[in-house]
Amino acid sequence: MNIFENKNFDNHEQIIFCQEPKCSLQAIIAVHDTRLGPAIGGCRMYPYATIEDAIDDVLKLSRGMTYKSAINNFNFGGGKAVIIGDPIKFKSEAMFRTFGRFVDGLNGRYITAEDLGTDVKCMEWVRIETKHVVGLPTYIGGLGDPSPVTAHGVLIGIKACLKNTTGNENLKDVQVAIQGVGHVGYYLCKELHEQGAKLYVSDINKSVLKNVSDEFKVTVIDPDEIYGLNVDIFAPCALGGIINDDTIPQLKCSIVAGAANNPLMNEEKHGIALHQRNILYAPDYIINAGGLIDAASEFFHAGKALAWAKTEEIYDTLMQVFNYAKENDTSPVLAAKQLAELRINAIKHSQNVYTRRGKSRR
Repeated sequence: MNIFENKNFDNHEQIIFCQEPKCSLQAIIAVHDTRLGPAIGGCRMYPYATIEDAIDDVLKLSRGMTYKSAINNFNFGGGKAVIIGDPIKFKSEAMFRTFGRFVDGLNGRYITAEDLGTDVKCMEWVRIETKHVVGLPTYIGGLGDPSPVTAHGVLIGIKACLKNTTGNENLKDVQVAIQGVGHVGYYLCKELHEQGAKLYVSDINKSVLKNVSDEFKVTVIDPDEIYGLNVDIFAPCALGGIINDDTIPQLKCSIVAGAANNPLMNEEKHGIALHQRNILYAPDYIINAGGLIDAASEFFHAGKALAWAKTEEIYDTLMQVFNYAKENDTSPVLAAKQLAELRINAIKHSQNVYTRRGKSRR
């Protein structure tokens, strides 16, 4: 395939293919945009069916990180990495240390972190080879698992959505369908349960379903039936691409707001489709920004308290997007993208000013 003609290439600055057969490493690092600063984004490990699937995923994810950093007022660019393989079978110290050496070779253009299929232990291995990594265990100076912070950000975002649609952000007896109750989904269940919401959950992993069933009052739903539930909120917290031509007609909710990256199969098309059905969509790179906020707090040695405090700002960011969308008669998806690009274009002009660190970019 011609990578430059891929529909998701979208002016990526750099794509790096990494391989070391002796430790079963096949990875792709994508750097989308560094106009605001070094690219930051997690490393996902997943058994992609084809190399094309892996390329599509890493390109979408890295582009999303550009907008996530911009609209949440961080001076980072967008990047992402994927490792092709089953994390249950093939995760090893050698693999992640080798991946870390590839990251180090980029000399700070890309900062990696944990993501789907990886964890703080993986990042500890990466840290042996490079300083350009966050999401480290607390015992070596990191902030540990970012999942609780990410989940709290989703809760804050859900409250903003409720306020926008009903004028009331009280979650008591609000019905929420959660697709995926792994790391972030588990903590989202916990917070929503404490707020008095009625929870319906699905996951292909029976062990994580048991965890939330044992600890919280939930109703377990078959994965194929989660879309059509008559609920107030649908919260996708698993893989992307699940809001599409097949699932949108099934939705009976008034809000789609969850932790999943790229839940819309086609961002513009399906964002507009939800808007036309009067279903409020919380753009993923705003509502799930808790992970980025946690990573940035670790990067700047600011501590967990700052991460929790900054996550509260997701509420105001979403309200700004919803108001902008209403004023400009557009969908929240397009509104968020436009606001993110406005900030990137405004800030990049500061690079025209000469400093001793480098030449002007005029």
